[in-house]
Amino acid sequence: MHPDTRMVHVTAPVPEHSTPLAVPIYQTSSFAFADPELMAGGLHRPDGAYVYSRFANPTVRALETAVADLEGGAAAIAASSGMGAITMLLHSLLGAGDHVIAQHSLYGGTHALLHDLATRRGVTVTRIDGRDPGELRSALTPQTRVLYLETIANPTGHVSDLPALAPVAREAGVLTVVDNTFATPVFCRPIEHGADVVVHSATKFLNGHSDVTGGLAVFADAELHRRTWEYAVEFGATADPFAAWLTLRGLQTLGLRMERHAANVTRVAGWLSGHPAVRSVSWTGPAPAAHVSGYPGAFCFDLAGGYDAGVRLLSRVRLIRAAPSLGGTQSLMLHPASTSHRQLSPAELAEARISPGTVRIAVGIEHPDDLIADLEQALDFAAR
Repeated sequence: MHPDTRMVHVTAPVPEHSTPLAVPIYQTSSFAFADPELMAGGLHRPDGAYVYSRFANPTVRALETAVADLEGGAAAIAASSGMGAITMLLHSLLGAGDHVIAQHSLYGGTHALLHDLATRRGVTVTRIDGRDPGELRSALTPQTRVLYLETIANPTGHVSDLPALAPVAREAGVLTVVDNTFATPVFCRPIEHGADVVVHSATKFLNGHSDVTGGLAVFADAELHRRTWEYAVEFGATADPFAAWLTLRGLQTLGLRMERHAANVTRVAGWLSGHPAVRSVSWTGPAPAAHVSGYPGAFCFDLAGGYDAGVRLLSRVRLIRAAPSLGGTQSLMLHPASTSHRQLSPAELAEARISPGTVRIAVGIEHPDDLIADLEQALDFAAR
């Protein structure tokens, strides 16, 4: 062959007598076949041959399998972001005229998505507290298709009573979807408590290093996974193999990191609770509910000085960084009303228990004494 051709057709070695310790990165968009029928068959089912990485990719599949196993699910779909996973899922489950019941306290992007579904598809949404089975029963209609909850709500720390609500939803033929980003499978496995689908922003604790954007949907039922996969490949919010590989690398230390996050948040939240500039702290203790065994490193607190005090606090912290997201090794802080929950009206913010003076802190894995020292100097400045 001509050198120009040999430059293009490079053959990769395949290990025959050894196994790589790390999952290889299959950074390829397509796969070649000697059998055209096998290629065609791979595009029709999620467990078929690898054909095109929007449909399936070995590195992405390794992540899906690992997280599905951790959550006790049958299978998973990885997406390019947490909102990609949630949007793909709800668009696949809901049609015009359907009804969703969702708790008041949710991530701002989920609020915005539900509003968009209502505007564009005529999906109706009823908000509930997320703890009262009677309130859920009253909200059910013949058109209800989804109950949407967060294990530990972003940013308020509100813990939904999943074991009490999921049986009510199942009896009515309603799917229960639970965002388990905050708790992770280390502290809660929602499928064991009746959830049908668990979603994650893998950007947060699963990856844990602030260098990935990704999401996952884990399914308790294989048939529901297959139906959703058929929609997901057309929706196109596909996870990138390199992002999946980075998430797999982070996943190996998830248990260790969550233990440190939980220990640090106990120290920091306890200290904040006694500071005169702090009106209230959302942290509910190291084990917030019978079905949630630990509290992650993210919670919010309200400043007595309101909005202005919150802005001054974020401008003054030095070790803690003013930045969006959470779940990484570094401690981060933001003002939800103007950032993560900016889509909500004042009334919706109040319903979600977010005030103008609410600040969310994502406690990292630094030494807690250093975090407290930074908060002390910043709070003293904010109080003035």
